[in-house]
Amino acid sequence: MQRYLFSAVTALTLSLATSYAEVEPGFTPLNDGKTFKGWKMATEHTNTWKIEDGAFVAHGDRCHLFYVGDAKPFKDFELKVDVMTEPGSNGGIYFHTKYQPNGWPKYGFETQVNNTHADWKKTGSLYDVVNVKESAAKDGEWWTQDITVKGDHVTIKVNDKVVMEYTEPADKEAGKDFTRKLDSGTFALQAHDPKSVIHYKNIRVKRLD
Repeated sequence: MQRYLFSAVTALTLSLATSYAEVEPGFTPLNDGKTFKGWKMATEHTNTWKIEDGAFVAHGDRCHLFYVGDAKPFKDFELKVDVMTEPGSNGGIYFHTKYQPNGWPKYGFETQVNNTHADWKKTGSLYDVVNVKESAAKDGEWWTQDITVKGDHVTIKVNDKVVMEYTEPADKEAGKDFTRKLDSGTFALQAHDPKSVIHYKNIRVKRLD
């Protein structure tokens, strides 16, 4: 019996170690890989999202998935998301946003996820603010998209390579349709269109404020 219990405990310990092995010190995981706990879908096309092999998978009509697991807004932070796209896919990772039931998120910024979709604004772009023409990532391969916001500065990395830096002008005003102005808020993942398939996993964040 003792040997059995020891084996069971050892197996559980190894399982937990494997589950959290990719969460760096100082970072907090935002998804458990099994449920949508802490996340809230927009009300349109909720069948777009599913969970496969520990990842949120977006495949269907437009629907955004918002993080609601922490009531305290995120202002300065480092967010890391492991991402994989299928060919021709378009998606995005939002920050400084807030929940809305439908439409393209009005608040905050979108960091583009797009390696081979027809839209020329590629992975790592701060969409329609600083656009990247060539993607540092490839379809069918996992990469880590790293978004750091500190004060008036935004840095986006793909697999530790800086692909975009932006310093917001002191006189920047929020846009009417899309604010695209540094503030505070939460995160969201984008399901863009029925032909796009995007996998998002190991979502983790470190507050810097």
